[in-house]
Amino acid sequence: MVQRRERAIPPRGPTGYILSMPATVPDLFKSPPRLPLIAPSILSADFASMGAECASVLEGGADLLHLDVMDGHFVPNLTMGPDMCRGLRRAFPGAFLDVHLMVSDPARFVEPFVAAGANHLTFHAEAVGGEAARALAARVRGKGLTVGLAINPPTSLESARPVLDAFDLVLVMSVNPGYSGQAFIPDVLRKTRSARDLLGPGVRVQMDGGIGAGQARAVREAGCDVLVAASAVFGRPPSERPMVIQTLRSGG
Repeated sequence: MVQRRERAIPPRGPTGYILSMPATVPDLFKSPPRLPLIAPSILSADFASMGAECASVLEGGADLLHLDVMDGHFVPNLTMGPDMCRGLRRAFPGAFLDVHLMVSDPARFVEPFVAAGANHLTFHAEAVGGEAARALAARVRGKGLTVGLAINPPTSLESARPVLDAFDLVLVMSVNPGYSGQAFIPDVLRKTRSARDLLGPGVRVQMDGGIGAGQARAVREAGCDVLVAASAVFGRPPSERPMVIQTLRSGG
């Protein structure tokens, strides 16, 4: 008689999200299982209930979590740091953590966020440019992470063009960085189209700022394949977030 071996049930969070996953985190930006990817920004989540907030969007169909890190210098706001990343990695070992460094000196934060469990780091062309940007991208890649370059609305794509080949992702900011809940700037769609034309199919084009159901179709048609949404997702009750995520993915 063959005995059946019972499989252990992984522990789950308050909303049922699996908190313990033995598999390694997939490399979503280099090998996305589907496009577009939807990346809720936890900047608009309830920080007093961060675990439940993140579980609600991951269970609701989001592909990854976007962490907006601000240092109070590069932008006039101060937000989260490596400890938030570390806490999310501990609570959601299978989640892809996309860290957006809105900081004056991103080189200082590479090792702390690597140690905290980040999967991807994006820094700004306005903070590090030219060959220094290329060198920093190589340093991030050397730690086993993918790397992105963010470009603010007033910054031309042409100014960053010489180093774009060093990156796995280009983030086109659709608001001036610093705060959640700002209005989308439609003029950046031209820059997004240019970025998509310049970059190969293996490089992601991400957009962050003011994206909701009303902008999703235009953003996707411009060539964006990673949509970051903050208040559009976390500003709705948890029960409605799966519908919002699906609307963003389908373009409305």
